[in-house]
Amino acid sequence: MLGILAEDGYEGVSFEAVARRCRTSKATLYRRWASKRDMVIAAVKAGPARQASAPSPRGATLREDLLILSRRLERTMAAADSGTALMLLQAGLEDPELCEAIEESVGPTGARLPPSVLDAAVARGELPSGASPFAFEEVVGAALLLRRVNGLAVDDAYLAALVDTVIIPALTASAGSTTDLPAGIFSGRPQARSTHHTRENP
Repeated sequence: MLGILAEDGYEGVSFEAVARRCRTSKATLYRRWASKRDMVIAAVKAGPARQASAPSPRGATLREDLLILSRRLERTMAAADSGTALMLLQAGLEDPELCEAIEESVGPTGARLPPSVLDAAVARGELPSGASPFAFEEVVGAALLLRRVNGLAVDDAYLAALVDTVIIPALTASAGSTTDLPAGIFSGRPQARSTHHTRENP
């Protein structure tokens, strides 16, 4: 099923296409899964997220928590080829409920920054109250995916540099934002681009 997703996108995934690829009947698939979303979740659980079902360990500091989440996301992405990872992201954008369902059914993938991590950091005095998960959920997954697509290494040194120089400063700055920050691309509910265009004055 992930092969179909990588080749044809989320729109191309159907009971008919999966039945044809697996050489089975649609009736067999319908007996097992009630919807296309359920099929995708099962495929992700058996593939890219098969190691994400265990609860994430908690770090003693915000930095440790962010590194734990980033490493988990890298492992999740590494379990799929770049095309599949990109199509999963696209699928999540087309079906926001899919992101929620994947996180709930297979465990934390590392794409989200849980409120409990932010709350703990605020309680320890590492972040000011009101910090937003936007920076983590917008930047980390996108950076890791872009590096995978381009065949670039993602090691502990890279993740530490990303967390130390980009994510922690951005999380700290987010608490002082005078406007509501948008949902990050990996938040599960990013705002879609408007298709309405206004004509510019000459």
